[in-house]
Amino acid sequence: QVQLVESGGGLVQPGGSLRLSCTASGRSVKKINVMAWYRQAPGTQRELVANITSGDSTNYSDSVKGRFTISRDSAKNTVYLQMNSLKPEDTAVYLCAAKLFLVNPYNHWGQGTQVTVSS
Repeated sequence: QVQLVESGGGLVQPGGSLRLSCTASGRSVKKINVMAWYRQAPGTQRELVANITSGDSTNYSDSVKGRFTISRDSAKNTVYLQMNSLKPEDTAVYLCAAKLFLVNPYNHWGQGTQVTVSS
């Protein structure tokens, strides 16, 4: 029903920037209500980084507030995560997620893209 494909990960030095993209496709793509970015580092639980609703309301984890910005282009069915002032602790696999209903858990996931912050 919904397929998500992430891109934009890579290796960056501390203090640098990256922009991740997540493009949604499938027959239910216009019914998506919320899209989000999660991240997971080895040995840790998956963490919500930011989400954005179809009405452009946004929410951020405290660890990225002021450094990361989530945005979307509805015409392209794409959500972006602009990451600035990156820190080594931001190193993780970043996953895109989507859901059709606000009260439901995220049930559509991308394959993830690796972000490594290291000098």
